[in-house]
Amino acid sequence: MPSVVPNGTVTSPVPDIMTTGADDIVTTEVEVPLTNGIRRRKLNGTKTWPANGNGRERRSSGSASDASVDTFNHSIYEQPTTSSVWDRPLPTHDHFGFGDHEEEAGGPRSRAYSRIRSWGDDPKTAQFPRISKPVELMRHSYDCVVIGSGYGGGVAASRMARAGESVCLLERGKERWPGEYPDGTSDAVGQVHYSGEFAPTWLPSKLVEGGDPTGMYHLIFGNGQNAVVCNGLGGTSLMNANVYLEADKATLQQEAWPEEIRDDPDSLDKYYAKAAAVLEPEEYPPDWPKLPKLELLERQAKYLNMSEKFRRVKQTTRFRNGPNSCGVEMHPSALTGQDATGLNDGSKNTTLVTYLADAWNWGADMFCEAEVRYITKAPADQSGYIVYFAWHGRNRGHFRANLHGDLMWVHARKAVFLGAGAVGSTEILLRSRDMGLDLSEKVGQNMSGNGDILGFGYNTDYEVNGMGRPSPSPYHPIGPCITGIIDNREGHENPLDGYVLEEGTMPAALAPFLQTMLELLPGSVEPTGEGLVDRTKATLASIGSRFLGPYFRKGAIEKTQVYLIMSHDSNQAYLTLKDDKPVLEFVGVGRSDHVKKLNGVLEKATRAVGGTYVRNPWYSLLGQQQITVHPIGGACMARDGTGSTGATNHRGQLFTGSGEKVHDGLIVTDAAVIPTALGANPFATITALAERSVEHFCNAHKLTIDTTKNSILDLFGSPEHNHHRGKNGWKEHIEEAQEVARLQSATNAISAARRMNDTGFGFTEVMSGYIHRDKGLKRDNIDTYELAARTAKALSETARFFLSVQSFNVKYIIKDPSHRAMLTGTFVCPTLEGSPFMVQRGDFNLFLLDRKAPGTRNLTYDFDMRGVNGRKLHFHGYKVVDSSVALSPVHFWKSTSTLYVTITEPIPASERTCADADECGLLGKIVAKGVMKIQPQDFLSEILTLTPTGSSIFKKVLSAGNFLTFFTRKSLSLLLAPLTPLQYPSQNYSGFVNNTSPTLTLKVTASDGVVTSLHVWEPTNKEVATKNLFMIPGAAVDHQIYALPTIRYNAVNYFRRAGYRVFVTVHRIGMLMIAQNDWTTFDTRLDFKACLERIRKDYSDGKEPEPVYTIAHCMGSVALSTGLLDGTIPAKWIKGLTCSQVFMNPIWNTMNMLKIMALPIAGDRAYKMVAGDWFSFSTSKNDSFFQRGLNELLRLMPDERKEICNNASCHRCTMALGRCWNHRNLNEATHRQIDRFFGGVSMTLMHALMKQGYDGGVMGNGPLFERLDTQENVRRLKGVPILLFVGRDNAVLSPESTERTYEVLTDAFGAGDDISGVQYRRRVVPDYGHLDCWMGRNAWKDVYPFVREEMDRVVRGEDYRFQEPADQFKHMVETGKLLY
Repeated sequence: MPSVVPNGTVTSPVPDIMTTGADDIVTTEVEVPLTNGIRRRKLNGTKTWPANGNGRERRSSGSASDASVDTFNHSIYEQPTTSSVWDRPLPTHDHFGFGDHEEEAGGPRSRAYSRIRSWGDDPKTAQFPRISKPVELMRHSYDCVVIGSGYGGGVAASRMARAGESVCLLERGKERWPGEYPDGTSDAVGQVHYSGEFAPTWLPSKLVEGGDPTGMYHLIFGNGQNAVVCNGLGGTSLMNANVYLEADKATLQQEAWPEEIRDDPDSLDKYYAKAAAVLEPEEYPPDWPKLPKLELLERQAKYLNMSEKFRRVKQTTRFRNGPNSCGVEMHPSALTGQDATGLNDGSKNTTLVTYLADAWNWGADMFCEAEVRYITKAPADQSGYIVYFAWHGRNRGHFRANLHGDLMWVHARKAVFLGAGAVGSTEILLRSRDMGLDLSEKVGQNMSGNGDILGFGYNTDYEVNGMGRPSPSPYHPIGPCITGIIDNREGHENPLDGYVLEEGTMPAALAPFLQTMLELLPGSVEPTGEGLVDRTKATLASIGSRFLGPYFRKGAIEKTQVYLIMSHDSNQAYLTLKDDKPVLEFVGVGRSDHVKKLNGVLEKATRAVGGTYVRNPWYSLLGQQQITVHPIGGACMARDGTGSTGATNHRGQLFTGSGEKVHDGLIVTDAAVIPTALGANPFATITALAERSVEHFCNAHKLTIDTTKNSILDLFGSPEHNHHRGKNGWKEHIEEAQEVARLQSATNAISAARRMNDTGFGFTEVMSGYIHRDKGLKRDNIDTYELAARTAKALSETARFFLSVQSFNVKYIIKDPSHRAMLTGTFVCPTLEGSPFMVQRGDFNLFLLDRKAPGTRNLTYDFDMRGVNGRKLHFHGYKVVDSSVALSPVHFWKSTSTLYVTITEPIPASERTCADADECGLLGKIVAKGVMKIQPQDFLSEILTLTPTGSSIFKKVLSAGNFLTFFTRKSLSLLLAPLTPLQYPSQNYSGFVNNTSPTLTLKVTASDGVVTSLHVWEPTNKEVATKNLFMIPGAAVDHQIYALPTIRYNAVNYFRRAGYRVFVTVHRIGMLMIAQNDWTTFDTRLDFKACLERIRKDYSDGKEPEPVYTIAHCMGSVALSTGLLDGTIPAKWIKGLTCSQVFMNPIWNTMNMLKIMALPIAGDRAYKMVAGDWFSFSTSKNDSFFQRGLNELLRLMPDERKEICNNASCHRCTMALGRCWNHRNLNEATHRQIDRFFGGVSMTLMHALMKQGYDGGVMGNGPLFERLDTQENVRRLKGVPILLFVGRDNAVLSPESTERTYEVLTDAFGAGDDISGVQYRRRVVPDYGHLDCWMGRNAWKDVYPFVREEMDRVVRGEDYRFQEPADQFKHMVETGKLLY
């Protein structure tokens, strides 16, 4: 039982084992430092470990070197109580405890253990964990943003997540887990990124940059010293040598450190303890295989008279199975020596498997391939900071001009923790200062290479086995990269003379050219005094490696010792930005006397073992330059607490200038804060300082770090803890709920794709153009967009987006009718306040069926976007690919590269509901409109970004094939539209959004006994007096052209809400069975007379029947004119008349004239001879051979490119009557089901119509066909106000039809300004054809209003002004649902 002394120390005989080169074992007693007032002891190289959740102790196989509080692997957060320590039985050689799942390595680590092939049970679905998220799932705002994922970033992410804060971590590199790191040369070369200023002394310096910017190995060239750092989730911990070495107290007491640390260096002890509790450092176990390189270093220590300074060094390599301190299952080391390129055996406690895994488990969001560029303070109406970053994902790097120009951003509401490494964080801060962030002028100064010196003892007399191998022999292992140390930091009058010397390994990636490099480098120091035998042995060893490979056991490479020294340099380096690229200036480092002295030590150590000392290649080739893997400084702690001596205070907070004022929420947690070289591997000190800074921040903000211990983590499952949300107001709460809902939907889609191992496809696109801010740009037509773009161009209102399109399941984008993918990126438009805008989880629809226009497919971009000032806007853009692209690749390019953009104020998601995605995007108050286009050079870059995703090469090829097949098929269906299969009528009703059923239907019998229908709709506006309106459709149609169910706002709706009782007749030449009985327009006048009689009789308010205002279309208007002209219908029955397209002077348009004149026999007669008297506008695939042949022939009818379609019924209408519409004015539902609104026509009627249209006047029946538009008959129209209108693009009747009638009327009755008040008016409707004046989707605002105005003037008087009733139609107009 140990004895307790008053000062709290425990004295006990604790054996300490030290191994010499002769394997002598010397046992000494050491006193183990105090932990919470308790001393521990260790016996015969066995360490005691704190109890796990099961209360048992666990054993380490570590050697028995110096012990400290860190040795004992305290629980991450829980320190054992005094009673638990005293009650715990001391371990003996035959009784040791293990934690959950922990066990010894179980024998030599065979090749099977050297590389993890899969972390999951089913490698087909998930080989490796992914704790980072796609950037598509990033929120726009977090409590804390952490930059970098090394030791400093990992600490900040873990602790802040445990403190209940929402955390976003941004990492430049990719996420890779053990098993995914490069092994060979080719793999490693592909992961190299180099940048900086290449400055050999014998050449002019030059800025260079190349390789994959997210590659794992980043080589930074500098003037005087160069650096190697790591990009990846885990930072440099993925490729460092794992050495856990605390800074000596003398170093911490140097003047450069802040007084809070230099006056009390012991204050860091508890933070070292926290770091050690997480990272679990231990020494290479003495019972594991002997390592020749370690034994040689021990021998060299003896030759240098430093045996007492040699020891095995603590490292974060695991030598046992089981979960680590954070709950991640680990494996014992396979001793591959591959640490410098990444250990694939799962034995290394990197930040990935410790702090970051813990942060993930506590709800932190981590995002990779996000290169932070700079930080700014948030706009005045927001707290915190805006962090701008370049997203390298989705192959966005192909857009070099946009990658660093169109930056994405995230809002940190409370704090930003910089942990991107000394070079990375300093670069960010320098650029931030240039962008206006107030910082100390000391940013970028006092950098250091930590006194690193790399050297080689080539071709010694001893086997070293220091060349890493992906799968070494279990009987001849290499070992961890560094296992031993000559610690020469103490015993110097000047602490700056101290250093550590460690042995190392070279990764297999360097094996092919290592020997050539070592033999050819200038400045090597060969051994002296060797005899012929020794020289012969050395030569044979060199030849052996040359011909038998670097792993030949007797070869020179296998007998090469690798050295790494960490010492103290002058700390006078600095970092600057040249051409916006970071450039290191380490002038003088490689030429100092101190460096020469240390090189002398290495020469002596190498000479003692018969080798040739070779300096690092940078020293030899670039002019005495050094290479460091430990850059530190750049945002150093100030020694006096002001910005005049440093960039940060002792807490890591950045100064706002040269005084004491700091940015409370900008904290540097990485090596950049270290003000001087440590003379030791720095990551233990980096971690301890990060723990200290984060603790200070939490204390200042009254945050409590949760100390609950993790259970064993399921890295393929979900975190144990949810995101913690801050308390916001009701508005923020609603926005939060909406964002959470969208996030959850996106997360479910991505998770489902991963779970089902689905393949995906994506690309990135840049478009630029001009967008004009104007709330009055409400119309949704191309002319409006182009007007806005021209105005914006004149005002230099530029716009650009940089968006990545990603489908996580290629089947979804192909087979789902919406063909949807996800949009992520940025939108920049300086004219809009809040720019740049972040685009997250937007919708992209590929070849979405445009319900507004037949035969049209749109590529739509629809998303909410948020500005840096918190402003939200909605972006809706669409590319129109319609029939105009048919057979024209040039038009196809223009269509697919031109985007028509509308920007609106956001509306609640509950209100953004409609059947058509295009319509949904246009809802809300208009902010701006314009046009954006793809530039040719951007299109070439876009092609390079096309990327399939999948778990194997085969699946990626399949994904690419499926997507490209779909894209090609859809493109060709539009490009080759005239040659595609005909579209026959559908049996299903679709798009019937406005079923307008009549209030009453009357059967009306004409004087000749023919029974027709009269549909009645009562008015919906009760605020005005009810007036009667009689509407007459044309031939082959019925009441539906006025009460069209496929548009949201039809003519009947319009006139009913204007206070009119609407009557629509379905006459004998309309869509009735009796239409086949050879009736003509002249016969039809009897139906109109009967209808007017019924209306005047049953629906007159006074004693005398009232005249009825009448609207007539096309052949209905012609038929009405015959009744008025011959006196069948008294003109006094008509209050006023609106004639659509024609009245009494029908004149066929050109194409219809050709049917009469160009054929040897008239078209109606030819058809009657072959197919009979009836021509139906409907057809089907089961029609007769003749009709199907005719359908195919009709597709060849000449017409404008933009009017081409493949609808068989549309073709038949055009053949019989002429093209009845401009296609762009119909919506898809109307055009697709046009057969439901057209019946047929008899050849008798067609013959009569053709004759009237040819002669230019209405006629009676045959055989005489007497003209009825005589001057005498025209006099019967006196006193009837008439409005004539025609579509400018009418392809059925010539606009001359109404023009001639207007001339006849004015010639007969004058200008219409006589005392009777009668007026004749004529109007041409631009951009409209024939029937689209009534059936068009926008007729409600382009045609109906001027018809109503004329009707109101005539019926209600000149002074009447229509007041819009507050009904559903007004609401649709105001909310934009009708703004096509």
